[in-house]
Amino acid sequence: MPTHTMRAVRLHAHGGPEVLQYDEVPLPEPGPGEVLVRVHAVGVNPPDRYLRGGLTTMPGEGESSVSLPVIPGTDVSGVVEAVASNVDSLSVGDEVFGLLRFPSFHGSAYAEYVAAPAADLARKPAGIDHVHAAAMPMAALTAWQFLIDVGHDHPSPFQPARHRPTPLDADTAVLINGAAGGVGHFALQLAKWKGAHVTAVASGTHESFLRELGADQFIDYTKSRPEELVHDIDLVLDTVGGPNSKRFLRTLRRGGSHFPVFPGDFDEAETAKLGVTVSIAQVRSNGAQLAELGRLLDAGTIRVAIDSTFKLADARAAHERAARGHIQGKIVLTVA
Repeated sequence: MPTHTMRAVRLHAHGGPEVLQYDEVPLPEPGPGEVLVRVHAVGVNPPDRYLRGGLTTMPGEGESSVSLPVIPGTDVSGVVEAVASNVDSLSVGDEVFGLLRFPSFHGSAYAEYVAAPAADLARKPAGIDHVHAAAMPMAALTAWQFLIDVGHDHPSPFQPARHRPTPLDADTAVLINGAAGGVGHFALQLAKWKGAHVTAVASGTHESFLRELGADQFIDYTKSRPEELVHDIDLVLDTVGGPNSKRFLRTLRRGGSHFPVFPGDFDEAETAKLGVTVSIAQVRSNGAQLAELGRLLDAGTIRVAIDSTFKLADARAAHERAARGHIQGKIVLTVA
């Protein structure tokens, strides 16, 4: 069993990567429905950087529940060290991975140990190491819940209607913007798993990587504007999103759908005139869906790309790498 303290990365103030501090802190205790996980690896995600920068409320939250100092992070892979009395789905010694307590900033994953809701975890495939497993949860679940199955009935903070994925098959044409990143490279593989024809948009340095993952067509956005090259697309998944996402509307056929991972700026009258749907989901922790993704990973149907790894104590360098952009796959922290 562990001692009563551990090492963790905490924020004592908001700011740049330099505010990430490597501290000695009390060991967490699992509450009802939770297990204590000895962490082997941690995935680095955009919300970690948003929290560091000062964002402390999730979309849909009325007020912040974050108080400093706080341990950031949500994606973990590790080994169950202790189990609450009311948990029977996991046992001490199980290797697990998961997205913890999302949507919230209370994952506390940048640490040697974390108390994790058992429902947020899945058993790690035996043939996959902890680094690759930790890279998967948020990005893969985002792709899954946008494209395959939302898997919950929670109201969306972004729209009144429930997000509904577009059925994917051999007759479906999909365009993925930001295809080389965490969400994008999983989305590409899931769309190909369903048989869709996929156009991948990224910078030219990622072309061979995306072709290997199954992209049928590649567009280098530094040389061409995809909205001028492709038309009659059934579905656009824009992992970049934001104010410029609406430019992809002109690539869609009537009846097509546009899914921006980050909210954009859309005119309802324009989308109605074009006859297209714009819809956005909010990714949520889901151990059962992660188990399905784990089976696809174990079978080799999908794979995880690792951009770079850093030791937990070097979380600052990991955030500096993220800030430079042009990431291929995921950034991961390793825990000794």
